[in-house]
Amino acid sequence: MRAIGKRYLEIGIAVIAAAALLGSGFWLGWTEGEKSPKNIVVTDAANIAGPTSTAADFGTFWQAWSIINRDYLRNPSTTPEQKLYGAVNGLVNSLGDPYSEFFDPSSNQQFQENIAGNFGGIGAQLGMDANGDIVIVAPLKGTPAERAGLKAKDAIVSIDASSTLDMSLDEAVNLIRGDVGTAVTLGILRAGWSTPQDFKIVRENIQVPNVEFEMKGDLAHITLNEFTGDSNALFYQALVKALNANAKGIVLDLRDNPGGYLDVAVNLSGYFLKPGSMVVREVGRTVPEQDFTAQGDGSLSGVPMVVLINNGSASAAEILSGALHDDRGVKLVGEKSFGKGTVQELEPLADGSAIKLTVAHWVLPSGRILDHDGLVPDYVVPLTDADVAAGRDPQLAKALQVLQAEVDGTPLPPPTPATSTASTTNP
Repeated sequence: MRAIGKRYLEIGIAVIAAAALLGSGFWLGWTEGEKSPKNIVVTDAANIAGPTSTAADFGTFWQAWSIINRDYLRNPSTTPEQKLYGAVNGLVNSLGDPYSEFFDPSSNQQFQENIAGNFGGIGAQLGMDANGDIVIVAPLKGTPAERAGLKAKDAIVSIDASSTLDMSLDEAVNLIRGDVGTAVTLGILRAGWSTPQDFKIVRENIQVPNVEFEMKGDLAHITLNEFTGDSNALFYQALVKALNANAKGIVLDLRDNPGGYLDVAVNLSGYFLKPGSMVVREVGRTVPEQDFTAQGDGSLSGVPMVVLINNGSASAAEILSGALHDDRGVKLVGEKSFGKGTVQELEPLADGSAIKLTVAHWVLPSGRILDHDGLVPDYVVPLTDADVAAGRDPQLAKALQVLQAEVDGTPLPPPTPATSTASTTNP
């Protein structure tokens, strides 16, 4: 996340004044005034001066606050801060955006620690679908989640028997994380299942092999599992191996890649796109519109290639895939991508709380907006449970077939190491 200026949430109070109505309107004004008192006494609240104008009447809010303080049975055991944080949480939830959340000071501190620390987990990227359900974006390769059989788009309906209904994404993440060696039970509902099934998974310290390389005849198959800090160097090493093996084309495998650092995706695009080519545009209401362009030498911009994607390809993986498809017409093979194309910023509030707010979305060179829609492959190839059980990979087989038809027999030119750009993350 980039540096963010402080913004403060202030709650305004509307002063309700009642005026006597003349003639036939008098009685109506009197009866309505009886229902809605003209004076509201607010207690246990400070700094309530707010914006000078708003389309919403905050008198309703403060009337509800006053009634709760006066009549609620357990009000003595409910603090004003709890009521305030509940109200702000409801405000953020009213946006209907699964990636925007409110953190009170305690949960904000925990969130910050989670970003910086190392934790035991199951090795799965989580997201929310258009229905607001918590789903698996992608199980990372070689992790407990993958070994347990979790798949992209699996809905998590419970965590240790606690329903995820109305649970935030970060709450789910925190519940799934835990000490290495302990177990978590996820209730999973998969497309085609009538009832959920429980998956008991033992947490591990997640270390994923980020880049994998193999030759398939005269074609290089390079798998990138996530866009992390070491991806630039590891991807360059894979390209050198492809050069030494006289590869004539590249299958870039971004299946189950949940994304990561945007600048890594932009850097890697520099191998395959001509310098200055647009990779993606960030567009929001208040954040400056920004174009991210390929900065490499485009040494592989003429090399035949195909990109593999599936339901677990998200965020930065979709950006790189979409840029290659839009700019060069690189064929996409597999299944529709996840559709995570928004940018979140953490906005600190005055008392140590914070709002994680969606402030922009990604727009591909063609003008397509990634969020929700995702990328539809040129060649749609499903991968079934039977394929996995039998060790078959029809998606890779199709990608190799498509690429072989494009290969002209020219070996790969030597790649130039990717240069770094400003560090920008795509959560």
